[in-house]
Amino acid sequence: MKKQPIHDISKKLAAPLNIIASPQRIAILLAIGKGEACVCHLETALGWRQAYISQHLMALRKADILRDRREGRYVYYSLKDASLLDLITASASLSGLAAESVSSLINTQTYPSCACPHCTPAIIPASSL
Repeated sequence: MKKQPIHDISKKLAAPLNIIASPQRIAILLAIGKGEACVCHLETALGWRQAYISQHLMALRKADILRDRREGRYVYYSLKDASLLDLITASASLSGLAAESVSSLINTQTYPSCACPHCTPAIIPASSL
């Protein structure tokens, strides 16, 4: 097996790092966490406009970092590889932050002010069952 030149390998290693390098994209990945989130969920969690979030989601999807799933009018996003969260958490120590301060930000909850069915499931009246 032929050994690949170091510059070829370093290019491949840098590609996902370049995509997630912005603070906004790291915030999106943390807000999605190990589960999934729709744009309205991310709007609620991050306080940003839908169009701004969608631009970042498109770049993350094009880079094959996120997967999407449609359910009715909602599109849910999730990480293709949750080890990216480990990478982000590990970068905390390189930045002088406690890893726990970052891992505590990883989404594990729903947002009551988010209107999607993931956060506020429809209540089916008992009389209709």
